[in-house]
Amino acid sequence: MARNGTSELLKRARQQAIADVVRDRRLRTQRELVAALKDKGFNVTQATVSRDITEMGLVKIRVDGDMVYVLPSAEAAVELGGEQRLRQLLCDLPIEVHSSGSMLVIRAVPGTAHAIAAALDRAHWSDVLGTIAGDDTLFVACADERAQRRVRKRLLRLGR
Repeated sequence: MARNGTSELLKRARQQAIADVVRDRRLRTQRELVAALKDKGFNVTQATVSRDITEMGLVKIRVDGDMVYVLPSAEAAVELGGEQRLRQLLCDLPIEVHSSGSMLVIRAVPGTAHAIAAALDRAHWSDVLGTIAGDDTLFVACADERAQRRVRKRLLRLGR
């Protein structure tokens, strides 16, 4: 039990360090974020940083021609989960939605697929069985083709 509590404290400290670094510096890649955390004394893997990015709701925006990580807006930070977060992401980020049987393939801005997938998972839509995300592409598994059409329509409506 103490071990779990210790890891939770370490996670909170690491995520606070991520927030501080993202506020202070323009970080374009997870690799740059890993290096910045190592400079602050956190020896982490890129996989750990990827999970933290998703949990914290970090997104990438264009700043002076570079796509850099930023913290979610104050409104989004209050409602980090669910449909509100998904709506914010879809309104702020251009996406392409393609259908394939009962699956949706969503193309997004590089570095944002994980955040979109996490928000979709937290929205708990009954037609969505699960998501798999890469850097700029995510797959959404739906119950069947009718469910896939409903999810597609709902996603496109949220992104307006």
